Amino acid sequence: MIILPAFFAGFFVLLSHVPLGIEVLKRGIIFIDIAIAQIAGFGLILASYLGFDSHGIELQIIALVSALSGAALLGWIESRAGKHQEAIIGIAFIMAATGSILLLSKNPQGGEHLQTLLTGQILWVEWSQLAIPALVGIAILGIWKFKPGVLSGGAFYYVFAIAITISVQVVGVYLVFASLILPAISVLQLPRARAVLVALFIGILGYSAGLSLSSIIDLPAGAVIVWMLVLVAGLGRVLTGKAQ
Repeated sequence: MIILPAFFAGFFVLLSHVPLGIEVLKRGIIFIDIAIAQIAGFGLILASYLGFDSHGIELQIIALVSALSGAALLGWIESRAGKHQEAIIGIAFIMAATGSILLLSKNPQGGEHLQTLLTGQILWVEWSQLAIPALVGIAILGIWKFKPGVLSGGAFYYVFAIAITISVQVVGVYLVFASLILPAISVLQLPRARAVLVALFIGILGYSAGLSLSSIIDLPAGAVIVWMLVLVAGLGRVLTGKAQ
């Protein structure tokens, strides 16, 4: 069943992105994920441009190094940029995005590559691709539970970069951003322990509804999931607010 591996891809992405998303909102750096995702994507495109195999380990290393470099830069900026931090994160995003466009400008399939990077190909995810996202998701959830200081300290950016680099190759930039921000923003008023559990439930509902609806109406799964996440997260925000 084609939807099943896609569902678990979303589930494993949520395992890592929900606790990270809550921390992102706490820090007030909303666009850091899309910036690092785009930087990781730029690394993938650069590696492909240089002739590395699209499934080779070299390409993965270059993407991870790109994301970790971006994370190091943004971590350095956090302690120095003050109120201008979001603006600088935006600059990092736009440079990575336009850099990707420039690298793909001479490629006949450049538009298709760029669309895949942004919207992902979640319906074509294979079971063999899920092992690493599963391990990373479980590890980050374990860090949140047993070593929360890691996510609130300077190591946050590096953990974040690793998770984003892996997720963007599975679900694309748009779903990475939606998975990180939408479930988390709907539970901000809840206590920490409950917030993660409720946000995971909201994310699972959004992915389930999006995958089901996209298969019925035959529209791109990634885009439909984003819309469903928005609707479910909005409803979750209203209901959790009333429950207070």
